[in-house]
Amino acid sequence: MPSRTRKFRGLRTHGRGIKAGRGAGKQGGRGNAGLHKYKFKSMLIYAPDHFGRHGFKRPPETAHDPTTLNVGELDALVPQLEAAGALARDGSAFVADLTKVGIERLLGKGASARSWKVIVAHASRHAREKVAVVDAAAPAAAARSP
Repeated sequence: MPSRTRKFRGLRTHGRGIKAGRGAGKQGGRGNAGLHKYKFKSMLIYAPDHFGRHGFKRPPETAHDPTTLNVGELDALVPQLEAAGALARDGSAFVADLTKVGIERLLGKGASARSWKVIVAHASRHAREKVAVVDAAAPAAAARSP
């Protein structure tokens, strides 16, 4: 019995039609080829969201990323606070005005060896438990509070 290949010798297309034996001809291209042309109807059924934009991206000028500092990093910041004139002493506690150094938010990670009174715009709940936080809107009241 002759092999299938041997059987088709001399028959130009080997029984596959004109383009079926070359590449991805009979399936209409590879992958997503033709989704805007001859495969458009199948795209509408099986992948209707394939084309176009999706979602929303906020413009970078409207997004605000506040400058943050952890409670555990306060001790290392002492030289910079002194240089900026943002550090004072109130008895045994240090009083730091973080708004003068450009820090907008105090977070509660870590611990400090010293006792602190901090003037900052926003502070997390854990930061308020670890240090005395004074609202930046009332810095004069911070100096008077014990």
